[in-house]
Order: sequence, then C-alpha cells, then structure tokens
Amino acid sequence: MQTNSFLHQIAATIAQEHAHHLQEVVVVLPNKRARIFLIRELQSQLKGTHFAPQIISIEDFIQDIAGIQSIDSIEQLFEFYEVYCALTPNNPEPFDLFANWAKTLLQDFNEIDRYLLDPDKILKYLENIKEIEHWSVTVEKQTELIEKHLAFWKKLPTYYHAYYQHLLAKKRGYQGLIYREAKENLNHFTNALGNEFFLFAGFNALNQAEEVIVQHLLALDKAQIYWDIDAAFLNDPLHDAGLFIRRFHKEWPYYKTNPLQWIQKEFSQDKHISVIGTSKSIGQAKLVGSILEEHLQAHPDSNLQQCAVVLGEESLLMPLLYNLPAGIPALNITMGYSSKNNPAQILVNKWFKMHTNALARNANSYVFYYKEIVDVLTHPLIEPYAQAQALVHRIRSNNFTFIPHKRLLEMMEKDSPLFHLLFKKWEAQPQEILQQLSAILLEIKSQLNYENTEEKITNAFLYSIFKIINKLITYYQNHAVDNSPETIYALYKQVIDVAEVSFEGEPLEGLQIMGVLESRVLDFETVIITSVNEGKFPAGKSGNSFIPYDVKREYGLPTFKEKDAIYTYHFYHLLQRAKNIYLIYNADSEGLDAGERSRFITQLEVEHLPNHQLTFEMFHPEVPETAYTPMEIHKNETVMEQLQAIAAEKYFSPSALTNYIRNPIQFYFQRLLRISEVEEVEENIAVNTLGTIIHAVLEDLYTPFIGRVLTAQDIEACFPKIDDKVAEKFKEVYKEGEIKKGRNLLAYEVAKRNVFNFLKLELETLKQGDEVQIVALEQGFLRTLEHPKLPFPINIGGNVDRIELRNGRVRIIDYKTGKVDANSLKLSTWEGLTEDIKNDKIIQLLAYAFLYETHTKGQPMEVGIISFKNLKAGFLPFTFVENKEGETAIAPDILNAYLEELVTLLAELFNPEVPFVEKIN
Repeated sequence: MQTNSFLHQIAATIAQEHAHHLQEVVVVLPNKRARIFLIRELQSQLKGTHFAPQIISIEDFIQDIAGIQSIDSIEQLFEFYEVYCALTPNNPEPFDLFANWAKTLLQDFNEIDRYLLDPDKILKYLENIKEIEHWSVTVEKQTELIEKHLAFWKKLPTYYHAYYQHLLAKKRGYQGLIYREAKENLNHFTNALGNEFFLFAGFNALNQAEEVIVQHLLALDKAQIYWDIDAAFLNDPLHDAGLFIRRFHKEWPYYKTNPLQWIQKEFSQDKHISVIGTSKSIGQAKLVGSILEEHLQAHPDSNLQQCAVVLGEESLLMPLLYNLPAGIPALNITMGYSSKNNPAQILVNKWFKMHTNALARNANSYVFYYKEIVDVLTHPLIEPYAQAQALVHRIRSNNFTFIPHKRLLEMMEKDSPLFHLLFKKWEAQPQEILQQLSAILLEIKSQLNYENTEEKITNAFLYSIFKIINKLITYYQNHAVDNSPETIYALYKQVIDVAEVSFEGEPLEGLQIMGVLESRVLDFETVIITSVNEGKFPAGKSGNSFIPYDVKREYGLPTFKEKDAIYTYHFYHLLQRAKNIYLIYNADSEGLDAGERSRFITQLEVEHLPNHQLTFEMFHPEVPETAYTPMEIHKNETVMEQLQAIAAEKYFSPSALTNYIRNPIQFYFQRLLRISEVEEVEENIAVNTLGTIIHAVLEDLYTPFIGRVLTAQDIEACFPKIDDKVAEKFKEVYKEGEIKKGRNLLAYEVAKRNVFNFLKLELETLKQGDEVQIVALEQGFLRTLEHPKLPFPINIGGNVDRIELRNGRVRIIDYKTGKVDANSLKLSTWEGLTEDIKNDKIIQLLAYAFLYETHTKGQPMEVGIISFKNLKAGFLPFTFVENKEGETAIAPDILNAYLEELVTLLAELFNPEVPFVEKIN
C-alpha cells in the first residue's frame, strides 16, 4: 500500500490520537475487505504489542445497533411467501410465479426503509397511480383482470406491515428493516455506550438512516468521520464524484462548527493515463495480459502488490485468467464469479431439466431423452467419475432416442454410485430431491485431487452450488411451499443468481483482481480498468422497481442520477492516487458484444489537468497475413509402408480414391490414421442410412432370383413383401431408433415408396420384352492393377450393387438414393478426369467395369446408375461422347484410357515427394 494511501493516513491518525486506548476504538469501513489492509497499515505504524481496534463494516455496525440478524435474499422470499399465503388464503399464486414480482417488491420495501420514508404514503401513491392508469374504464365496465390488478396495489401496505412485523417478531430482517430499527434504537444504543469511540472512514454515499446515525454520534462527540475526497471533485459544483459529500458538507449541522476531513490534493498530481480501445471482451483480456507482461519486464523485482486490475464486467474474469502472463508471482481475486458460467451450475441445470422432462413424459415409466442423458454423462464434472463411457457409446451406436428408467439401469453394466445418484427416480419430497443433488455434489467432490490446481478451482465451483442447495433444503424444512418438482426447478433458477463463486487467495500479496465495489477505500499505483463502456462503467439505468422515477425524485429515493454519481466516485477514487492508469474499452460499435466509450473517458478528456499525460490508442491483436494455411503432411517412411500395406494386403476402393481426389488430408485421416467422425445418435434418419436400408431390401427381394431369368410373376410376388422387408431392415440398420412418428415415419414411407417404384419400373421393362438375368447382388470383387508407372502392383476392390445380363449385354448398376441426371455421366475427354471431384461417379463406375472385365466372357458391358430420385429416367449409363456420338459400351480402348488416368492418380498417391495437401472449398 502507498505511503500516501487513505488507509495509511487513517492508520497514522489512529496511532497518533488513539494509541493509548485502541481497544476502545471502533473503525467502521464501507466493506469488510479493507479491514485486513488497515490492520497491515496499523502494524507498520504502531510500535510494540497492542490490542487491535475493532474494525467492522457499516452493515455489521448497523446490525449491532438494531440487534437484529440479517437474512439473505432467498430467505426473504420464503418468509414473504409465508406472509403472502396467510393474507391470500384463497388461491395464492404458486411460489415460482410469486417470486417473479416479490423480488422487485422486496427491493422497493428495502429502499423505503433505508431512506426512513413513510411506507403508507409511498405505497398509497403507487395505488393512486395505477387507478389513474385505468381512469377511462368505469367501475361498471372493469373486468375481473383490472379488478385483481387494482386489488393487488391496494394490498401493498398490508403486505409491507405484515411482513415487517413477521420478521421483527423473529428478530430477523432485510437490510432496510435493520436500518429503520437501528434508527429507532439509536438512543438506547448510545445510552448503553461506555468509552467506545467510532471512526467512520472512506464513505461516499450514505442513505438517510446512515446519515441520521452518523450525525447522532458526531453530535454526541462519540465519533469522527474521515472522507476521502479530492479538492478537484469537491470544489466543482458540477462534478458527480463530489455530489454526496458536497451535500453533507452543506446540510449537516456538524460542519457548521467543524472542518470537513479530509480534502485531498492527489488527483492533480502527475499521472500517465492511457485510454485504449480494442475489440470485444476477449481483446480486452489479451490487452490486460500484455500490459502486465510489459510491467513485469520493466520491473522484474516487482511482486505487483501495487497493481490492481478492476473488472467493469465480471464475465471478463475467466478470459483474463487465461491471458495472464506466466511470470506473475502471486494473485488474489476479490470478486464473486457469476453462477451463469459456473460448470457445476450448468451440470445441475442439465440434471433438473433431464428429470423434470422425464416426469412430464410419463411419471410411471420415467422416460429419459437420449440427448439429456448424454449431456449429463459427458459433462466434465461427471464423465471422469461416472464410468459410463460404454453406456454412452451404446446409446449412440444403437440410435436410442427415448429410454425408460428401468431400461437405462439395465444398460449400465458397471456399478457406479455416481451414476445411480444421477438417475435415481424423483419419487420423494422436495427436500429429498435436493438431498439427492447434495449427495451428487459430495460424490464428485470425493473424487477430486486437491494437489491439482484445476481441481481446486473445480471444488470452489462445486462448493458455491453446494451451499445454495443446502440453504434450499433448510428453507423447505422451515417453510410451507408448493412441493412439485417444477417448483423446485423454478425456485432453483430464481436463487442461483445469488450463488457466486468465492476464490481463495492471499489478499496482501501479488496482483489484485477485483470488481468495482471491492476497490472502495483501497489505493494502488498502477490501475488497469476494463469495460470502460456505457452501460458497464457506469452501469446502465435499471428499471427493477415498481416505484416510478418521479415518485423517487419527490421522496428523495435514489434514481439513476445518484447511482451514476456513486460510480463516478468509485471511478475517480481509483484514479485519485494512481500514477499509471490504463482505461480499456470495447471499441466495437456493432454486433452482440458491441460497446460505446464511457462518458468518464470523455470527461477526463475535457478536464485534462496540466499534470495528466493523457494518451489515446487502439489495440489491434496481431493478425496473420493469411487467414488459414492449408494443412500439408509429408509422406515419411511409415506413411509409405502403410500405403503399400493397403495396396498389397487390402485394396483401394473406388470411394477411397474419390475421397483422395476430394481432399487428400481427409483420405490421410480416414485411411491411414483411421480417424472416423464421432458417432452420434441418428435422431432423424440420414440419407446414407436410408440408402443402406433400400439397398438391403432390394438385395433380400432379388437374392432368390440370382442365376436365372426374371419373370413378371417373380416381381409381382415381391410387392406384398415390401412392408415387412422395409420394417425388418429398418430394425437391423437403425436399431433402436424411433420410426413410428415424425420425420422418421416419413423416411420409412419414402423407403417403401422407392422400393415399390423400383419394382414397378422393373415389371414394366419385363412386360416390354426385356430379358433379364441377375448375375450378382452386393458382391465384392478384387483385381490387381499392374503398370510400368506404378512402383508395385496395387489391389483395387469394391462391392457392386447389382450385375445383370440384359438382352445379351452385361450391365453393372450402382444404386443412388440422391438425384443423378444423365449429363453427369457423360464424358468427352479423358484429360483431367481424376483432378475434378465432379467426375466422382464416372471414376467409380469405370472402376467397377475394370473389376468385372475378366468375368464378361466376351460379352459387351455397360455401367450406370439407377437414381431413386430420378426413377422415371430409368438406367442412366456412362457415355463417352466423341464427335457428337455417344458410346455406352465399355470397349477396351475406353477402359485403357480410364486406367491411364487412374494410374496417374495412384502414381501421385505413391510418390513420396508429393505430400498430402488439404483442399479448401
């Protein structure tokens, strides 16, 4: 801490004026965080051993006066609901709907009490406003909805007084109630005082109750108050940083005979202020990291104790932690991290959603949806400990979509306590459901290794949620609330907003990372402030109140003007004693994460004091000259050995070759590294799955006819079998997938229609006189390709969908479920055949011709496609067009020309000097 810091001055004053009776001194600070810094300053000021003075926050001090225990916002809701139900015996709203408006109303009750206003006046005023809003509707024409609406506003005073007395009887209360009772109990408190002397230090804005209490103690000479205000702000009547203290100085009777302490002259001293704009939140995090790295390089012996990073937006914490330089000696985070991005909260949210949806589908069979199961089991906090990897694989590979609870337990082969806790049925009271959740969190905690830093952070995330769940269990035990699981989930979503993660650290060592409010009373030499944008710093206007702006102005309640003034004071206090200041803002004016430069920056620019070196710059992260460099993998000895092994021991299929043409890198990943895409549940039948099913149905129907001439009666006998065969193949291929509803039912009907139309086309050709003999169905062929340009013989192989002898000509047929037209199977030149992926179908068909050539026995051969989306076109043959004449027969010269192109492709594949280079479409 600096020698000119405010806490240093307070410690010096205590040491000089109160050293002999420290135990009688009570120091009251705006927050608890400053306490440890003040104790350190006192240690440096005092000689010898002393009893430390009592150092407390203003909230604790007010509670001491009132003699009432504070309750948190969650318990306030429960207590208020109890009062609400007592006052509304007929059809009270369920808790989740009640909480939506009750949170806002309780905030208004709190403000009314903190400012010692007459609640009946304010709440009656609100009632009158609502009546005026409906002035045009006569009493006779008022609907039931309007009557209920007006009745609600009439009841507000009743709610207020009943709630107030309800809490008072329990000696518990919200902040405003405690402040009002403290004011009422003030005389009794001061009469009971002994030699205690109060020092109020570092305050700025005080509410009405605080003003009354502080002035009362000042008048009795039982207190002293030390402000931390700079003359530059106090003496400027338009400067919001001095708004409150100027008013106190003018209005408090105490200052008619006493000077205001202390008026500083620090803001006008030498300061280097860098205003830096950058892109988005992540840009700010990277910029802070680079500033700290430069600071460490310039001051290698620094432990960053005099450096603070103040986050104007708490969501920046995680990006910032990932961008901090490695050389930071120590770190202390003094701010709550929002529950929104807490991984434990995300897990609990998924768990609630999974069970509530399972109950809603069928409370008896308790049916889970596969995505919700997989989401929970693959969550980072669950996956390492639940031992359910085999179950997840089984769900994905068998296309399970909806799984009953009993079936899920049967599918889980391993005995995992965590799994059974996660999927235990909700059949009990809310407390037991919450206890089940608490047990899940404890089970995860028991698996953590505390020597691992990341798992320590995980524990902090878990603990924040664990505390909230245990609070909810206690509240449910003590209060009568709707017991439905939906209400528990709704309530959880309501209260999780207050579940912040508290990180542990050494507060007196290293870099300090904090929020705006945590910076009160503290001073640093180097200050880095992020998110200095409108709506962030200062915070934007908040309309979370039932009390209109004009009513607040009339009765002296704080409006956005006063809230802006509080932010202004915090901002300028951070700058007051700092020497090096970095103000970072989001310069992007468009998009989701857009921002506008804060008015505070403009104000600094306009004021621009002589000793302030103010600089403006834009920070642009280094952008590479090329957005993306295609991947390139050179063929080493191992790669060449693998290619040779495929060529000799296995084979290259036509689809593998077209895959290489499409993208060599994809070929490398799939064929050499054997990396396949992650298997996912096929919730809706994919096109390739539909194709597999149709292929299988046709194979089954035609297998009995292999080796003989087809007749019309053969085909007619197939029509009645279509439904059963399609259903059978769907079961084999799609496994546990649902086919009786939705898109899958449509796909099922499409498959039946395609098979029906194919058989119908076959029947028509037979009736027209075609003689057809089925030679082979879904049969595999293998042939070795030898050529002088190839380093060694290479096996080519693949499965042919159908080979037939039609009217004396061999016909090789490839089924395609997609649409294919005749033009895509026409070729006029062989040059560049294997360089363009649009020729993939031709390359495949001619590969089949090469594989079967030795089996033709001199008969003419043609190859082609039957497209199920273009069945009217019938058989679409490969056609080589030369001199405007098309030839469909695969003559030796056509096959040789094709093989020359194929050899060129294979020679490139087996050339060790030609790397696999990624193709970018």
